Parts: sequence; C-alpha cells; structure tokens
Amino acid sequence: MKNNHSINIDGLQFDWDVAKGEFLFEQEDAVLFWITSAMKEFFDTIEEISGEEASTLVFEAAGFRQGTVVGKYFEDLKHVNVEEAAELITTTYASAGWGYAHIENLDLESKTLKVRLKDSWEYKINKAQGKKRRGNFLPAHYAGIFSVFFGQNVWFKIKEDQIVGAETTVIEYFPSDITITQNIHALSRKKESQQILQLEAMVEDKTRDLKELIKQISSPIIPVLDGVVVVPLLGKYDQERAEELVYNTLSKLPSYQASYLVLDLTALDDNIDQLTTSLLEKISGAAGLIGTETVLVGLSAKLSITITESGINISDFHCFQTLQHGIYYALSQQGKQII
Repeated sequence: MKNNHSINIDGLQFDWDVAKGEFLFEQEDAVLFWITSAMKEFFDTIEEISGEEASTLVFEAAGFRQGTVVGKYFEDLKHVNVEEAAELITTTYASAGWGYAHIENLDLESKTLKVRLKDSWEYKINKAQGKKRRGNFLPAHYAGIFSVFFGQNVWFKIKEDQIVGAETTVIEYFPSDITITQNIHALSRKKESQQILQLEAMVEDKTRDLKELIKQISSPIIPVLDGVVVVPLLGKYDQERAEELVYNTLSKLPSYQASYLVLDLTALDDNIDQLTTSLLEKISGAAGLIGTETVLVGLSAKLSITITESGINISDFHCFQTLQHGIYYALSQQGKQII
C-alpha cells in the first residue's frame, strides 16, 4: 500500500505521509478537522470554560496574532507586493477550506480595504452553534495580516453579516488605535469591576445579616420567672442601638406580663457616655407607663458616678450589685420567693 501521496492544486502543494501520520500544506505541517462537529465542539468547550464574552476575545486575539504570522510570511517574500499577497492569501485559504474570500477597495495610501467572506469555516461553526452574530476570529485575522502589510495597526468593523441573513459578510478595515492588548485589558478591568461589585454586594448582605444578628443578641429579653424579665446591656450604645433596645424591650414587655424589668449593666462598656445614661432613663420611664418597674443591677462605682453626673437621679431606681439580688427583690415585691 502506498503511504506517500502528493497533489498540486492551482500551484499549492499538498502532501501526505500516512505511515508517519503527516499532512503537509505548502511544505508546512497542517492538520484537518471536521468543521461542524470537531471544531464546533472545540469552540463550545472554550465558551463553556471561559464564558461567551471572554471566549469571543480569545478568538479575536488568536485570529489577529495568527494573522500577523501570515502577514510576516508574505512580507518576507520580497518579490510579492501587497496586492499580490492579498490575492495569494485568499487563494491559499480557499484551497484549505476557509471558504470564499475577496479583497476589495485596497488603498495603500489610506491603508483601508474591504474583505468579503462567504461560507467561511467560522461562519459554519457559528451557524451550527446557533449564534445570532458571527465570531471575530476571521475579521481579526485579516486585521493582523494587513497591520503587518501596512506597518500600522489596523482594526475592523463588520458592515454585513451572513449569520443574520446577508448574502456575504462584509468587513471594513482602517487604521485605528484599537488593539487586542487594549481589548484584553478592558475586559480584565470589566471583570475586576464586576467581581468588586459582587464582593461589595456580598459584604453588604453579610453586614446586614450581621447587624440583624447583633440586634437580636445584643439586647435579649430573658423571662426568668413569672412577672420578671431581665435585659442585659452589652458593650457600647450608639443612637441606632439605643433606639432598637428601647423599641425591642417595650414591644415585648406586655407579652411577658412583666411587673419588673431588671436591667443588667454588668457588661456595659467602661467608657459609658451621656447617650447610654439617658437610655436608662428613657427605658425606665417608658416601662413605667405600661406598669413595669425598672430595677438596675451590676452597677460599678464608675458607672454610678457617671449616671449621677449625667443628672439622672439614681435614687429613682432600685439598685443592686448583682443580678441575683435584683431578682430576689422583684420576687419579694410580688410576695414570692425561691425555695
């Protein structure tokens, strides 16, 4: 069985060495893939891993960079000018199954041109994928080629798109400051911004949950015995925490049918301020309106001085050093005792 095969089509050489598993196109290693099955699966996999937006940029960047390789190859052929190279490229690509391509309105002075594509391999893949618009590999590929030919960065704009019903895809090329590097950086910044926004939203959610948790645990109402509830004051109070404490306490006192409210000040912040001392007066005053008497326990010497200096008459409260004493007092006033 013959393992070596060669064929020349329109001046382009194709060679196979089946024993070695080699396919040469113009004396260069090449490879063949089925477009709408194997290559489609390849494109689908990249999009699945990278996401559609990132994968579009991947194909665009790869197309442009491959185009510069092709451009440099033809640029090194000193006997071939730009117009001839453009014709050779489209012929070469057609023989390799890239579809129909035609270079139009090539203007070396303004460094502009138009490329018309029909039934390209990229179009076939995009159609098999069910895309609503074509990809940017081939448009960027020609941008890379002519950026080399013109010695200036060239970019593109798709004017007609076969994937949406046009007979051909028409792409205009022109000098531009747009580069694949800029596009990559722009996408990176966009992704970073999206991640920052997601993190900020997550932090806001967690902060909101944490604040709600703090509200629930920072001033709990503990019914210890019939008619007696204890509210421990914890840490330092700002305006929001103070208002929450007052509201939470007074809204729940009736449900416990509490005759005595024992405020445990043991865990209050040492640096107690005017807001905290006025909070005691506000709670006791409001509790009194619904028939609940307030008892203060856990008063330190420093806290007693601060309360006195704030102008609150501490003699208006029944004060005890420990929580146990305060509860005993409340029970005795109801004619009860712990046995």
